[in-house]
Amino acid sequence: MPDVPLSSAAKVTVERRGQIVLMGINRPYIHNRIDPETYIGLARAYYQYDHDPSLRAAVLFGHGENFSRGIDVDAFQALAASGRALMTEGEAIDPLPKTKARLSKPLVVVVHGDTWNMGHEIHLTADIRIAAADTRFGQDENTHCRFPGGGATVRFGREAGWGSAMRYMLTGDHWSAEEAFRMGVVQQIAATPEQALEEGIEIATRIAACGPLGIKATLASAHLALDSSESDALSKLEAQYRALYQTEDFKEGRKAEAEGRPPIYRGK
Repeated sequence: MPDVPLSSAAKVTVERRGQIVLMGINRPYIHNRIDPETYIGLARAYYQYDHDPSLRAAVLFGHGENFSRGIDVDAFQALAASGRALMTEGEAIDPLPKTKARLSKPLVVVVHGDTWNMGHEIHLTADIRIAAADTRFGQDENTHCRFPGGGATVRFGREAGWGSAMRYMLTGDHWSAEEAFRMGVVQQIAATPEQALEEGIEIATRIAACGPLGIKATLASAHLALDSSESDALSKLEAQYRALYQTEDFKEGRKAEAEGRPPIYRGK
């Protein structure tokens, strides 16, 4: 897996450190919102990590002030309108896996700052999650006539419990790192983003020191209990999201957001 140094042209950075690899989302000028190119960049990095026998654990984090404010809606709108699938490449693993083609190796996600919507959904796919104390979580798509189409409808409820997940997804309210820890969605809280990343690297290093075949078997066994019950719901997400993009309420949500006014939804 080749390194991808930090630069203005690299939307996803890659830094190898012995048997672990650090992957960074790098669009700080737009709060690390994820456009199709960034999404595919992550998918390729996941595939390369998973197929590199010299790597045993990965850490995903965000450059700049935020982990990610989620999807770059405007950048994805043309793709959604076209009806084309985002994941069409062979050498890629979906960062929001909706099929059994998922990482077979451990992923530690470290978040800080704004961690909203698709950013939170990517965080939910991790095996271990660490948050800086300044993390502000959100799953507020419904306030803009969207919905959590990246898997939070399935994974958030599983991790936090139905009531806790719906309390935030249905209102669009944001929540803190302490609340995420209370719900069990975060395993550790660090004082600063820098310390959170250090803790993520430390955990990944400890994982890498374990037997890699045992680690893979552990993950594969654990997913057997989850995948069969979740696969149907996850497989329908893209079609549901695409349909919502075509509605009048979606267009009203985007217009109201741009004009800085409350939206007027009509259920059409």
